[in-house]
Amino acid sequence: MATTEKQSITVSVDEIIEALTPHLHDTIDVITLTANGEPTLYPHLDALINSINAIKGETQTLILTNSAALTDESVYKALLKLDQVKLSLDAVTPEIFKKIDRPHKSIDVSAIVEKVIEFSREFRGKLFIEILFVHTLNDTKEEVEKLNATLLEVNATRIDIGTIDRPPAYPVTGISYKELHEISLMFDKSLPIHIASRIHAKPNNRYYSRDEILNTLEKRPLTQEDINLLFDKQSKKSLEELLIEQKITKKSVTNIEFYALK
Repeated sequence: MATTEKQSITVSVDEIIEALTPHLHDTIDVITLTANGEPTLYPHLDALINSINAIKGETQTLILTNSAALTDESVYKALLKLDQVKLSLDAVTPEIFKKIDRPHKSIDVSAIVEKVIEFSREFRGKLFIEILFVHTLNDTKEEVEKLNATLLEVNATRIDIGTIDRPPAYPVTGISYKELHEISLMFDKSLPIHIASRIHAKPNNRYYSRDEILNTLEKRPLTQEDINLLFDKQSKKSLEELLIEQKITKKSVTNIEFYALK
């Protein structure tokens, strides 16, 4: 995880706007602020967001950030001007946070958590939280319970949980889709948990009875991708029957369709 020190060599706001402007048209849904590193370290972030907002029209703006710079008041206020913000929060206990994110010694996870909660209550756009689960680190029952307690205080549009799907910077191991699904059921059912798409997720197709399907959906709505990875053929047939019987329904949340209880 990056420090909160600002970049010394940067591209100017004018250069970015000049490169962006020709690509703004009706088919652009979202302008994403990201970087080969942490985008909130860009020293002219507020000016850049103001300039993009001035020309973007109906196009949404989104930033992907590790959350560390939320403790910087200027960054905090700049992010409030965006339409969508995605914050990483892989752990809430200092020892686990240090093992997963390898933060600069000046970064305090408790201060980040406090700002994430505060930001979620003030932000008027769509707020997404991203959690990366790593084997034997933050996938324990104890750490999930602590994450759950924190997330119940966060006003999030969606909480994406995932695992490692590309070569990591240091030797760690991801977890299976089945384990992600089991973790998702540990969270309070009021939380908008979504298992993020993973290209290399291995199917764990097994039989679910009608009661098991209803019980699972009561704990957490499932996407079609979840269904394809978790359910066998007979279970999918039962799901469709429950849909026809109107015991369950399909809901669209932030452009993702979920199966849920009626």
